[in-house]
Amino acid sequence: MSFKSHRFETSIDVARRQQYHVAQLAGHKRPLTTEEQPLQLRTEKRGHTGLRLKQQPHDELHIEESTPLESARASAHPNRFTASRIHPGPDSAVSAPEGEQPQKNTASTSVPGSSQNPLFSLANSKYGLPATLIHNFATLGVTSIYAWQASCLLARGLLSGERHLVYTAPTGGGKSMVADVLLLKRIIENPTRKAILVLPYVALVQEKLKWMRRIVEGVEKNVPPDEDDQEESKGSMFMRRRHQKLQKQIRVTGFFGGSRTTTTWADTDIAICTIEKANSLLNTAIEECSIGELGVVVLDELHMLDDEHRGYLLELMVTKLLLLQQDIQIVGMSATLSNTEMLAQWMNARFFISTYRPVPIDEYLVYENAIYPAATSRQLFQTASKLTASASLQDSLAPHRNIEPSEYKELTNAATNAMVALAVETASAGYGALVFCGSRNACQVHAATIAEAMPHVEDKEELDQRLDLLAELTSLACGLDPVLQHTIIKGTGFHHAGMTTEERELIAAAYDSGVLKVLIATCSLAAGVNLPARRVIINGARMGRELVGPAMFRQMCGRAGRKGKDDAGETYLICIKADLEAVCDLLDADMPAIESSLVPEKRGLKRALLEAIATGLVSGCEAIKEYVQCTLLYRTLDKKLVYNIMKSALQELADEELLIFEEDEAYKATLLGQAVVASAFAPEDGLFVHEELKRALQAFVMDGDMQVFYMFTPLQVATSTNIDWQIFRNQLDLLDESGLRALQFVGVQPGFVNTMVQSGASLKETTPEQIQKARIYRRAYTAFQLRDLSNEVPLSTIARRYRIPRGTVQTLAQQCHGFAAGIVKFCQRMNWGMMAAVLDHMRDRLEAGARADLLEMAQVAFVKSWTARLLRDNGFRNLHALAEAEPKDLVPVLMMVNPRKTQRNQLYPTETERYAAKLLTKAETIVASANKIWDREMQVQIEE
Repeated sequence: MSFKSHRFETSIDVARRQQYHVAQLAGHKRPLTTEEQPLQLRTEKRGHTGLRLKQQPHDELHIEESTPLESARASAHPNRFTASRIHPGPDSAVSAPEGEQPQKNTASTSVPGSSQNPLFSLANSKYGLPATLIHNFATLGVTSIYAWQASCLLARGLLSGERHLVYTAPTGGGKSMVADVLLLKRIIENPTRKAILVLPYVALVQEKLKWMRRIVEGVEKNVPPDEDDQEESKGSMFMRRRHQKLQKQIRVTGFFGGSRTTTTWADTDIAICTIEKANSLLNTAIEECSIGELGVVVLDELHMLDDEHRGYLLELMVTKLLLLQQDIQIVGMSATLSNTEMLAQWMNARFFISTYRPVPIDEYLVYENAIYPAATSRQLFQTASKLTASASLQDSLAPHRNIEPSEYKELTNAATNAMVALAVETASAGYGALVFCGSRNACQVHAATIAEAMPHVEDKEELDQRLDLLAELTSLACGLDPVLQHTIIKGTGFHHAGMTTEERELIAAAYDSGVLKVLIATCSLAAGVNLPARRVIINGARMGRELVGPAMFRQMCGRAGRKGKDDAGETYLICIKADLEAVCDLLDADMPAIESSLVPEKRGLKRALLEAIATGLVSGCEAIKEYVQCTLLYRTLDKKLVYNIMKSALQELADEELLIFEEDEAYKATLLGQAVVASAFAPEDGLFVHEELKRALQAFVMDGDMQVFYMFTPLQVATSTNIDWQIFRNQLDLLDESGLRALQFVGVQPGFVNTMVQSGASLKETTPEQIQKARIYRRAYTAFQLRDLSNEVPLSTIARRYRIPRGTVQTLAQQCHGFAAGIVKFCQRMNWGMMAAVLDHMRDRLEAGARADLLEMAQVAFVKSWTARLLRDNGFRNLHALAEAEPKDLVPVLMMVNPRKTQRNQLYPTETERYAAKLLTKAETIVASANKIWDREMQVQIEE
């Protein structure tokens, strides 16, 4: 049958009339029946439809682009190949996932409702939560809590905030609920206190920010009546009521790199932060003596303590809080802690361990097209891994299920065949599947492969939702990824760090809502986004070149089966012969013990000591010893060794002129030491920045921007950026005299770049001088990208110009915001006022991603560089004009921001009206925001 909608012919109707000529893609195949004829993905004409996919070594994917509609047409035709069938093994009574299958182990995993035990209801008086908060939890699906959560919350001293807490529970077991209750109760009952909630990734901060704002909507703090409100002299009744209402509301703010928030610590009640931002907030509160305002700190993903790059910051935060001995409750949680009791002893906390999962998970190992229960296979596989012939393995073990070997060339690899078969089986049953693989390129290759075997789209509503998603992706400033263009119409997407934030958010939301059935991701998704799946498929035991660790393996498996989404979960680890022995160990491996990151071979004590002394937390030798005794390092190493490390670190800081030892036998931070801490730099990074800024003070190239962009390039890119020397030389050739002079001043020599182009050599980084030189050239190369971002060059153009993923460009921009702010603070603390003013102006340009003439308008909500340029070009030339505009006059300009989306909606009259109404609401917000900023600027001028 044909689907018609609003007199519009769907792509299915068009596709069914198209004639395609079959072209082989690789090798020779067996003769196919009419029903099995593969789709031709490349036409004989100069133009083309669909995609031509060719897998190269190292998982590179070569793609020919097409329009979304052409891709949809192509996808409506028979697949290039079909997924293999999966059959039950001789001893198996379990079939493929079906919609009406009963839940397993229901008796042992059912959650007792509040009617069975009153303590399982949040409305119970023992929790002391307000009715509005209970209602908000219920609205979001939380009507009762689990037995372990009740036991944990009701432990003595926790609800009252008298004791710290460290606890662990499986992913999906309800960890966050415990922390949310403790945090909110503390804020509600202590209206003068604030909370910090620490998460490791920006995506998690953004996700938690939305959740928390919904939870606290309408919830008020227990603010006692102000006696002065009775005095008429204090102002009008309206102003007093407004003041009281603002005081009672719970204000939630996100602090993370790239955030454009202007909210300060003083203007928030709950700060949801990345690790770096949380540590900076804590330092500021200690230095300004406002730490008494803090009431509770929640540390999510506490296992990050031993992370090589960021774990030391978590340890610093806990150490400072322990030393202060203030009335501040510390709550730490993780799904992957093994030494919970030791961490609790360090933090003087109660500890709680739960192994409860509300949704049961069955784990399987897949090897050579056979599926084995992982729980019972470890010992057998250790023996079987010594066998060389796969036939011997099949004889010695009875598989749970068997996957038919495929005769299609694309699926001759057993691991790929299993991945496709398991993913397609899940999608065909109406469930979601998460596939984890080891690299970004592999994500795209596997997404394209699975898409080819996915069932045809027969449901019109489902097709429309996927076309809407394509339209949303197409309307982004970066444009539509050609692989997604092909896969989305078949219900398959991918997710990795090379994508932009907007792309990842749209893809994740589409998967979460069921628009996409299969999502292929790198392991970063396991820790970075809360997306559940009926079936998790881990394609290979390696993530990158390294074998996946037990913690990450648990994180990935934990995405299977989530309460409220599924009644069961399954994980499948697909293994190749070379990794079989390692996988056997992985299946039964214990979680590694969490260790301190302050050991010398990692970050050492230098930053910990510098921060404590610079913020005035400690100064004398005995106080410094007491501070060190509060570290996890002191708990895990020999005490004499720790003190020797401490003395060595103090001496280094003094030698580097970050500390001075005064006559009263106390340490004091120098002006340089204070600047390093204020800018949130590590000591070694602060010293490097200081040397570069001192050179800039001697001779700053003021007739161009290149030197500033170099200064704002984050130091971390100096270790991760790969330079394409031909591109470097091309960009040098395009520089004007000012830009070339600026780069030569910082140490870039065009002759050296030419030598590297001609020789094809790599940077040597053996000696300290070579390391310093490499850092300069990498930062200079990256500075070109920053320059382009600030000059409104489209992100996709920058990505093509430097041959890097679009997400990498966006991540660079986000990192630069925080680093640039640190540079400005450094100059301010060093009393280099003129330098700070120059850099601050350029920081505004960098954050806005715009030239100087758009800075004013780029402060407005919803107005980014591209929107600001369109507004300016269409008559709204400045902030004042925007503030005085009629919202309806902005709607045509906003339609120009996403022209493809506008054209798509014009095909449906009702959608056009809805889209225009949505843009009118957006325009009203823009005008209101412009008015607010304009009023603030006028007030400043009046006061001056």
